[in-house]
Amino acid sequence: PVQVEDIEKAVKEGKLSMADVDRNVRNMLEYIVKTPRFRNYKFTNKPDMKAHATVTRQAATEGMVLLKNDEQTLPIRNLKTVALFGVNSYDFFSGGLGSGCVNVPYVVNMVQGLKNANISTTPQLTEIYTDYIKYAKAKLQADKNPEMWFLDQGQPKLDEISVTKRCIEHEQPQADAAIITIGRQAGEGMDRSIDGDFNLSQQEQDLISNVSDIFHAAGKKVIVIINSGSSIETASWRDRVDAILVAWQPGEEGGNSVADVLTGKANPSGKLTQTWPISVNDVPSTKNFPQQPDYYNLTEKLAYKVVPGINFTKHNEDIYIGYRYFDTFRKKVAYPFGYGLSYTTFAYGKPTVKAHGDQIEISVTVKNTGKTAGKEVAECYVTAPKGAYEKPAKELKAFAKTQLLSPGQSETLKMTVAKRDLASFDEAGSQWKADAGTYIFGVGSNVEDIKGTASLQVSEYTEKVTNSLAPKAPLQLLRQK
Repeated sequence: PVQVEDIEKAVKEGKLSMADVDRNVRNMLEYIVKTPRFRNYKFTNKPDMKAHATVTRQAATEGMVLLKNDEQTLPIRNLKTVALFGVNSYDFFSGGLGSGCVNVPYVVNMVQGLKNANISTTPQLTEIYTDYIKYAKAKLQADKNPEMWFLDQGQPKLDEISVTKRCIEHEQPQADAAIITIGRQAGEGMDRSIDGDFNLSQQEQDLISNVSDIFHAAGKKVIVIINSGSSIETASWRDRVDAILVAWQPGEEGGNSVADVLTGKANPSGKLTQTWPISVNDVPSTKNFPQQPDYYNLTEKLAYKVVPGINFTKHNEDIYIGYRYFDTFRKKVAYPFGYGLSYTTFAYGKPTVKAHGDQIEISVTVKNTGKTAGKEVAECYVTAPKGAYEKPAKELKAFAKTQLLSPGQSETLKMTVAKRDLASFDEAGSQWKADAGTYIFGVGSNVEDIKGTASLQVSEYTEKVTNSLAPKAPLQLLRQK
C-alpha cells in the first residue's frame, strides 16, 4: 500500500510519467501470463523423489572434474576392497551451509556408494571413522555457539583425525587401493581461511604422505576425492597420489555419483569454473582481503563500522579477476580455468565463425579419438583488438557440450555470442561499447589449451544506458557503535 501511494503521488506531481508506469505494468503482466499458475498448473506436494534422485545422481557426475589420472588409474578395475581414509569419506558433504543448504532426506557417503558398486571397505578403519563421527557430531551440538545458527542447516565440517603409520600398515594388506577424501565446507556469514582450509592441515598432509608411502611401497594406487565447493591447494601434494577427482558437493546421491565415475559407469566431463592457483598468494586479491581470526567476537563489535584490514576490502584488481589475471600475465597455476580430464581423448577440427546481424556463430567439430564413450566441453575464448578499452588476453564468451560420443564418433557444436557480449562499459559515456576491428575466436579444452582459432571483422557496437545511479555523495555509514 505504501508503494502504491508513492507511485500515485509521483505521477500526480509529475515526477513519474504514465508511460513508465504502463511499461512496467506491461512487463509484469507479460511475465504473469507465462507462469504455470496462470495456466492452471496443478501442483503437487508429492514429487517423484526417486526420479529426482536419479537426476541429481547423473547431474553430479556430469560436473565432476578429473584433475589427475596417472597411468589410467581410473576407472578402477577388478577392485574389491579399498582402505577409505578421511572423515568426509564417512560424512560426505552434499551441499553448503546456511543459504547454501538444501534439505535432503539422506546423503549417500563414500562407504555406501562403494558398497552399492560392489566394493567393500576395510572393516577396522571404517569402524574407527564411524565411531569418531558419532562422537564428534554429539560434541558439536553440545558445544555449539548459539550464534552459529547456520550449522543446523547443512553439514558442518568435523575435524580430521590423526591416523598412525601403524594403522595404515595394518590396513594396506587388506586393501587393493587407498581412497582419501579431503572435505571443505563453506557457508553464509563467514569467509574461508587460508591455513587448514585453502591449504591442507598438517593432519591431512601427513595422511596423504603416509598413505602414499605405504601403499606405493606395496605397488598399490592412491586416489584422492575432493569434496569441496571451492578450490584448495594441490601443488604441494599432487605428485604423491595417482589420481585426483573433484566431486564438489554433489547432492544427496553423492557417494553413488562418485562411485559411478570411479568405476567408469560414468565418464567425467566437468571443467573447472575457477582457476586453481599454486598458492593463495598468487591470487591478487589476497593481499587486500580482510582476515578475521575471531569472526563471532568481531561481528557485534564491528557492525556498521569500517575498520581497514578487518572488514573493509579495497578492490584493486580492476578487470583482472580470476583467469583474466592468470592468463593475461602468464602466471603459472596448478590447474587452469576450464580444465578437466576424461577417460577418453578428443580431437578438434578448425573452428569457423560467421556473423548474423548482432549474433556471431562459432562452429567446431569434436571427435572422440579414444576407446571409451565420453562427452567433451568446447570453450570459446575471444581476444579483442587493441582499442579504447583495456581488455584481458582473452575472455570466455561461450561453451558447448557434446552428446555422449562413442569412439570414432563426431559432433559439430554451434555456439552463439551476441555482439553486445564483446562490449566494455564506458562510464564517461554511460554506454556499452565494443571497438570495431578484428576479433579472434579461439576454441579449446581450457583457457591454456586453445585447439584452433578463427577471426572476424566486427563493426562498432554502442548501447546507451541511463545514468540513473550516479553517486551524489560519498557513502555514509548508517550507524556506528
